[in-house]
Amino acid sequence: MKFTKMQGLGNDYVYVNCFEEKIEAPSELAVKISDRHFGVGSDGLIMINPSEKADFEMEMYNADGSRGEMCGNGIRCVGKYVYDYGLTDKTEISVETLGGIKYLSLNVEDGKVRSVRVDMGSPVLRPEDIPVRCEGERAVDVPVTVDGTEYRMTCVSMGNPHAVVFVDDVKTFPLETVGPKFENHEVFPNRVNTEFVRVIDRKTAEMRVWERGSGETLACGTGACAVAVACVLNGLGEDEMTVKLLGGDLLIQWDRENDKVYMTGPAETVFDGVWNG
Repeated sequence: MKFTKMQGLGNDYVYVNCFEEKIEAPSELAVKISDRHFGVGSDGLIMINPSEKADFEMEMYNADGSRGEMCGNGIRCVGKYVYDYGLTDKTEISVETLGGIKYLSLNVEDGKVRSVRVDMGSPVLRPEDIPVRCEGERAVDVPVTVDGTEYRMTCVSMGNPHAVVFVDDVKTFPLETVGPKFENHEVFPNRVNTEFVRVIDRKTAEMRVWERGSGETLACGTGACAVAVACVLNGLGEDEMTVKLLGGDLLIQWDRENDKVYMTGPAETVFDGVWNG
């Protein structure tokens, strides 16, 4: 099976062109191929499929084999793949995901995609739609007790569920112990991605993320979108913010007039290979 490893801000996935390849058990393959010692090494597997609703479909699996609804960094690399590998010559494309159809604008230089702007759609704020078990019309700055400690969280879905928690220092925060407790907390029926965030100023925030099914990753595009939305909802940020992740920066804009979130960031190819496992 031919594959391509790609990364967006260090959030890396194995990509397979399923116009040409057929994968019988993608969940099992995701676990094997993601292993950083015995496999290719990645945060998961992304299959690029034909779609009846859009130009392409992104079928995504986390490193633990669980199906993911959406991945912001992953979908930027889908845009780069389909253009660079000749599946399309368009610079405006649509991609079907479990989190809805996303619209991508490809920034091409010297015949290759360098960065991608993604229309991530509207942020989902109703607790039952995120989903999170919470009273009220929005889960903004609500308390949650995790392992005996009370945190304040703001919950947003960007096609997948996120809990944003503001902290004083993201660098020293015990993410490895607290992250899994959030992920599997009873208030999140489908588990959750959790962002721990320090607001630097009204246009800048830094974050670390514990991703559902993958653990800590260098970047999370949907998470960065959720962070920017949460900053605005809590009166801490502007409609356009730079979100600093371990792997680099993403520019996030919340067009509140049209209720659309836009994410702009890089996408890079690491290498091509053949999987014989």
